[in-house]
Amino acid sequence: LHTLPADLGQQEDARRFTDFVQSLGPVEVLINNTGSFLPGRLQDEPQDGSQLRQMLAVNLLSAYDVTLALLPGLLTQGTGHIFTICSTASITPYPNGGSYGIAKHALLGFTKNLREELKTQGIRVTAVLPGATLTASWEGVDLPAERFIRAEDVAEAIFSTYSLSPQAVVEELLIRPQLGDI
Repeated sequence: LHTLPADLGQQEDARRFTDFVQSLGPVEVLINNTGSFLPGRLQDEPQDGSQLRQMLAVNLLSAYDVTLALLPGLLTQGTGHIFTICSTASITPYPNGGSYGIAKHALLGFTKNLREELKTQGIRVTAVLPGATLTASWEGVDLPAERFIRAEDVAEAIFSTYSLSPQAVVEELLIRPQLGDI
């Protein structure tokens, strides 16, 4: 296990991170999983647009920067799999989703464009759209654990998708809690 703390919402840190990753050898799988959630309505966000810019930097531009930096290696190999962890907020607007929802919609659009561009070059691209997953981001919420998706279920679904033959790709992997969205 190799680690490097980085704020991937900062372009300089994303570059430092991808340089570190590339120093370890070829990349076979990229999982874009940087994200942040600030609840609220668009009408209540700061008028200077700072909240949208922050949500775009963390939820969209981090994936964009990391993917573009690692993509030349994948293209040279002619194989690989890019997973982007989007959200059900990428396809369903939520009343308290504000700028987060905008950023996640854009992230799904980025992933779809990437899929279209890379499908003839041996690189599979999958958008993962999980609903409420039991992670630290839900700490303090008064709901039973059974109301959430287990993080292990998301990981297993990603691994199963990756394990398919090179002739198959799951373009979008939508996972929701059994009892529906929270």
